[in-house]
Amino acid sequence: PIGVIRSPYKERFGTPRQPTVTTQVSGGGAQRGCIELRPDAGLDHTLRGLAGFDYCWAITLMHLNAGWKPLVRPPRGPRRAKQGVFATRAPHRPNPIALSALKVVEVDEAALRVTVVGLDLLDGTPVLDLKPYVPYADSFPRAKAGWVDEVRAEEDRLGYWPPPPHLLQQQRSVSDAGS
Repeated sequence: PIGVIRSPYKERFGTPRQPTVTTQVSGGGAQRGCIELRPDAGLDHTLRGLAGFDYCWAITLMHLNAGWKPLVRPPRGPRRAKQGVFATRAPHRPNPIALSALKVVEVDEAALRVTVVGLDLLDGTPVLDLKPYVPYADSFPRAKAGWVDEVRAEEDRLGYWPPPPHLLQQQRSVSDAGS
């Protein structure tokens, strides 16, 4: 790995399932974090020019995932319907890599750090590579999304509710302190 994710998300529950899905997640919305590159990896100057991009792709290793299944039940669509793992964005995969499009907030070349918003990754996630998001090459607005195009709103379970007891208690404590 070339670096590590520093994220406010310390456990899977409450971490966004996708960078753009931020309802009912820990912190109540898109959170700020950073990508710290390894100072011992010869990466000086590798961030030059990245500050001019609105987004970057982070390719990461889902280091806490063990095992995978060829058919999975995604959080979208009919509850009992299974899809092939390659037709989903499930984190448990034959090769446990992830691809996240993150909003670039700040690039500190000297510190080898990129501050980002929109993390869907846990703190400590190893980073394999970074690439700039380039709209002409990375965006296909009219692309079909297979079975996802058929999902009805009531079949969309991307949010988390109810949270586990320890997180529910944290939310109550924060709400009470703000009152």
